[in-house]
Amino acid sequence: MTMPPSSIPGVRWLRHQRHEDSRGAFREIWRASAFEDLGSARFVQANLSTSAKGVLRGLHFHRRQLDFWTVEGGVAFVALVDIRPILDGLSSSPIVETRTLEGDEAVVIPAGVAHGFLAIEALDLLYLVTNEYDGSDELGFAWDDPAVAVPWPPVGTANGRPIVSDRDRANPSLAEAIERLQASSAYRDEAT
Repeated sequence: MTMPPSSIPGVRWLRHQRHEDSRGAFREIWRASAFEDLGSARFVQANLSTSAKGVLRGLHFHRRQLDFWTVEGGVAFVALVDIRPILDGLSSSPIVETRTLEGDEAVVIPAGVAHGFLAIEALDLLYLVTNEYDGSDELGFAWDDPAVAVPWPPVGTANGRPIVSDRDRANPSLAEAIERLQASSAYRDEAT
């Protein structure tokens, strides 16, 4: 079941239909025929991220990977940042979209759309991806970059700050990340 449309091309917000009875519940997470518009994209790896309340993961992006996230338990504040127009030289500022996702809700995130989430409650996030992890397509920029201005909600941690990994804490600004990417030989090779 589709939720209100996204302002970012290729992003799709969804709500899974839950079928319950006295034994428990069933829900269909993925059906390829419902996503024929994704073309030849095929999922090759599934991951389960478990996060305590107040954990922020992101902002990450991939040049070659599509993600499908589904909330299995808890609540996530999801931030998406479309940097494709910047990479293509069509714009100098990204498109930012945020939503809160709860159990049975999902989002399709195309390549070139940065993504991150804040666990509003303890969170189990299942995500399917179109590339096996090898680190070569793991890119990121600062979750709190003022030029992007994601409106992260207040966090219920003791110091009021989200819990962030060392890697995410060290991420550069979006402008620096794009500059580094465009200067890399891999980016130049892909562009030709």
